[in-house]
Amino acid sequence: MDLQELKNTIESGESEKVEFKTSFNDAVIETLVAFSNCKGGSVFIGVDDNATIKGIQVGKETIAKWINEIKNKTTPSIFADVTLHTVEEKTVVVISVIDYPIKPVSFKGKYYSRKAKSNHLMDIGEIANEHLKTLNSSWDNFPDPYHTIVDISIEKVNIFLNKSGFQSKVGLTPIESLVKLEMLRDGSLTLGAYLLFVKDFCLISDVQVGRFKSPTTIIDSVSLNSDLFTEVEEIMAFIKKHLMVEYIITGNPARTERFDYPIEAIREIVINMVVHRDYRDSSASIVKIFDDRIEFYNPGKLYGGITITDLLSGNYSSKTRNKLIARAFKEVGLIERYGSGIMRIQKICHEYGVKEPFFEEWMQGFRVVLFKEEISKIKNDLQNDLQNDLQNDLEEILSEREKIILEEIKQNPKITQNELSQIIGISPKNIRIYIKKLKDKGFLKRIGADKGGYWSINERKDYE
Repeated sequence: MDLQELKNTIESGESEKVEFKTSFNDAVIETLVAFSNCKGGSVFIGVDDNATIKGIQVGKETIAKWINEIKNKTTPSIFADVTLHTVEEKTVVVISVIDYPIKPVSFKGKYYSRKAKSNHLMDIGEIANEHLKTLNSSWDNFPDPYHTIVDISIEKVNIFLNKSGFQSKVGLTPIESLVKLEMLRDGSLTLGAYLLFVKDFCLISDVQVGRFKSPTTIIDSVSLNSDLFTEVEEIMAFIKKHLMVEYIITGNPARTERFDYPIEAIREIVINMVVHRDYRDSSASIVKIFDDRIEFYNPGKLYGGITITDLLSGNYSSKTRNKLIARAFKEVGLIERYGSGIMRIQKICHEYGVKEPFFEEWMQGFRVVLFKEEISKIKNDLQNDLQNDLQNDLEEILSEREKIILEEIKQNPKITQNELSQIIGISPKNIRIYIKKLKDKGFLKRIGADKGGYWSINERKDYE
């Protein structure tokens, strides 16, 4: 919006898509929600109800604070476009939102729509109707309001069409194929198609990958902002660069590589990150590689009411957040079937012999932790810990003399108390005292009569 267009809009006054405010407050966010639930619109901060330009003071962090407040007070989060203008030597801030793809949007749990020059509180029926309109679609199916066909790479489209086999089947041009696949709708590029085939830098596909020596020490990192197919390959390349690998001689001409993590599980996690991410969230996807684990974080919690318990048991009906993106990955064979990713990751880790991965909803997203520790090592460590704990416990509850008595009895279960007295060098009376203590502690039991019987050591309390 240039200066003359701005002045003309202000002079025309408030409307279905324009509102004036002298300051930023909750009423501004309420109006942005109403615009989002209708046809979009703009709030002019620094203009009063009479279309008089008052101006507003804007500090260094003001705009960032406003954007964050709008995001945090709306559900789903609104990401507004904010511009600053100087009119009559006064600052006017214009906050604009689009007709939101997924409706309805709420502010503090309430839903508003725009009617004429005012905001209208929606009733239950209106809320339900707006929701039903979007049930059969998803965010990535909607037109991208900021990008067109010139922002995507036709070369990348051709690569996708060749891999999927679609182009050879129908004999269409790349653009015609995108229309057929509903990636171009009514002449507009969809949000999903933009993410899949973006030509250059893509702000909303931001992925941060790093190799950490400690939670705060990074020794290598990369920022990725490209199309989704390329990001999968670049994430995998960075991770593999930082993995340990051993070469196993099998008798075949080629050596077998074994990485310290199962590569197929990593690839499955990365693909799930890219496909199921909530791209409406401004946060980046993050991969952190540590010495003993790899952490994957993705914006967007589990979708469709699924819980972690459902996810791990496989007892759920899969609902896809990004239907167009998921379908594209399936067409080129990167997804076998919807909803099977987590089960595949668990199965791969189990067969690879590494510790079971960890899944959780964390912050406003979803996190997976993959461990490189092998199950056999875990078992050995547990056995060693158990033996050490047992030895420590025995050292606390058995005296040296009691250990000697148990050792003699173990060598000769029919040994008498008098014989123990002579071997150890203490009186028979003291031997009887130690025998009673060992019985009370559960280490020793007499089987049969005093004459002709024998001693039995409790194997569960074996001190060796």
